[in-house]
Amino acid sequence: MPFSDDFSPSMLLTAVFAAALTLGMALKFWLATRQVRHVARHSGAVPTAFAERIPLAAHQKAANYTITKTRLGMVEMAIGGAVLLGWTLLGGLDTLNRSLLDVMGPGMLQQLALLVAFVAIGGLIDLPMSLYQTFVVEERFGFNKMTWRLWLADALKGMAVGAVIGLPIAALILWLMGAAGPLWWLWAWAFWMGFNLLLMVIYPTFIAPLFNKFQPLEDESLKTRVTALMQRCGFSAKGLFVMDGSRRSAHANAYFTGFGAAKRVVFYDTLLKQLAPGEVEAVLAHELGHFKHRHIIQRVVTMFALSLAGFALLGWLSNQIWFYTGLGVRPNVSLDPALAAAPNDALALLLFMLVVPVFTFFISPLFSQQSRRHEFQADAYAVAQASGADLSSALLKLYEDNASTLTPDPLYVRFYYSHPPASERLARMHPTPAHP
Repeated sequence: MPFSDDFSPSMLLTAVFAAALTLGMALKFWLATRQVRHVARHSGAVPTAFAERIPLAAHQKAANYTITKTRLGMVEMAIGGAVLLGWTLLGGLDTLNRSLLDVMGPGMLQQLALLVAFVAIGGLIDLPMSLYQTFVVEERFGFNKMTWRLWLADALKGMAVGAVIGLPIAALILWLMGAAGPLWWLWAWAFWMGFNLLLMVIYPTFIAPLFNKFQPLEDESLKTRVTALMQRCGFSAKGLFVMDGSRRSAHANAYFTGFGAAKRVVFYDTLLKQLAPGEVEAVLAHELGHFKHRHIIQRVVTMFALSLAGFALLGWLSNQIWFYTGLGVRPNVSLDPALAAAPNDALALLLFMLVVPVFTFFISPLFSQQSRRHEFQADAYAVAQASGADLSSALLKLYEDNASTLTPDPLYVRFYYSHPPASERLARMHPTPAHP
């Protein structure tokens, strides 16, 4: 089919994509600028509600950390936008595809090589900013505990795991796209969802230990306390573990991992050092609140629905020549008889992954709002099952130790924050949140 037959749809897609990218970038920079200005304007004094609990020095450190990360994020956004244009409208992906076709010819190996080359180039582009974030920004604020040797080991392990898991999955999806007929996307979606459920089971046992050490919780009094809490809440887990998070960062956290019988409770060692036993219990009660309210199931169902819609859309777009030409890629059609039989499946996958975030960015506040609502519900559950005073105290310690600003820009919060700001969370627990 000649390109001229699809000139109008192709040009329309180009215009819509360029407009969405421009509008999205402008909105991101405007929100980031608001955040920087708002945090800087309120950095001179601790908010009244927290004045007796948070030192001015800690408040100012959080402000500086937030401003630095936000400004770095603006640089990353600019680079990301330029790279996206380079891959699409400026012909980068098309050039890479044609080069590999010239060297390898059409077939499954060429398609896998295209995916691998794309990921490798993207990783190299992102590498300087990633290193700067870890070894400059996090180091400057006292959070980085990563050594260059550990960073290299993590990188090598990550590439190995990605190759062992990612390449077979990519090969199977590409095979389904070419061999499973018009409804290939339904089979691919079913496989993808099954894999994600399997990953929830095998990740805590086989993958996570490749990067961190997990030791059973040895503090018997704390173990007794949290076990009693889980029994009261009707929750069972395969074990209570402490992770050596301090090897990489001073940030603290706790989380559940796994699925079904493979569920685990994991505490960062930094968390156990920073919080009293009652505060640890309250933080765990918050996490149990997510299970009590079925937030995890809701998120899995949402993921199922959105991924089904995504695969269906990809199934349609992959057959439209204007989808490729409108985004700067020449599909493998009869323009070049030697490549007429070459599949477009890897091109379709990559273009879809590149373009979809440009449009879904505008609905991301809806998901952020839902996540914040879930956090409020989990907080309320924790207050009912443990001590509200301990939970508020723990949250304040975590906000301080993680240098989370107490004065974010309200609009920035509504757009991006998956967790409510400290002032909103603590106000829901106590009339005077800073005085538990």
